[in-house]
Amino acid sequence: MPVTRVVAHRGNSWVAPQNTLAAFEAAARAGADSIELDVQLTSDGHVVVIHDDTLDATTSGSGRLRDTTLAEVRELDAGSWFSPAYAGQRVPLLDEVVDLLLRHPSVDLLCEVKGEWTADEAARVTGPLRAAGLADRVVVQSFWPGTVEALRDADPGLRRGLLLGEVGPDVLDVCASLDVVMANPHGLLLQQDPGLVARLHGAGLQVAVWTLDEPAHWAAAVGLAVDEIITDRPDRLAGWLTAPH
Repeated sequence: MPVTRVVAHRGNSWVAPQNTLAAFEAAARAGADSIELDVQLTSDGHVVVIHDDTLDATTSGSGRLRDTTLAEVRELDAGSWFSPAYAGQRVPLLDEVVDLLLRHPSVDLLCEVKGEWTADEAARVTGPLRAAGLADRVVVQSFWPGTVEALRDADPGLRRGLLLGEVGPDVLDVCASLDVVMANPHGLLLQQDPGLVARLHGAGLQVAVWTLDEPAHWAAAVGLAVDEIITDRPDRLAGWLTAPH
């Protein structure tokens, strides 16, 4: 059976503040095969790494990211909410993540593009990844089919994925029309529809399931032959996968 790959959800987010360079570094050291993260645009069009539309939950700021300039975002503390030990962590730039990946050549990137983007905006993500020579180590993905289309228009050769919060009868047609290489479902969908992974594989798609943190859920996903497991506990999953069961 192929080895299931470990994808660190927003970095090693159990031990470090999510979507920070500290979390990504911790994921690399924990043996993650890939880092999953979220990108959004500031009000002045810069790509930064943060999950929420607002700043309140994971930074010292408040309000909508789309209303905040890069300079303002970079003044914020993105670590103290998690632990005083991480005071001074910043909201990362995409360029900083590129630098980290170049320092860790064995770690890939699963990059979620949040919300609806145009092709010109999507190029601000695909361009730096392509220019850095990372195309064979990256999958860009979104819940939004229109954003997946924008990513395709920006760089047709960069691998893409569609995130699945629900599955309709036309899911394979949608994936085919978007020319994605991955279809990545919520873990609950696998419980509701145990044949889903096989159908996606039958259509030539890889599957990364999210976000599973318990051994019983890992075992079920491995039993269904998922290609990747997205987890907040990449350190534990990496150890679990190498242990006899």
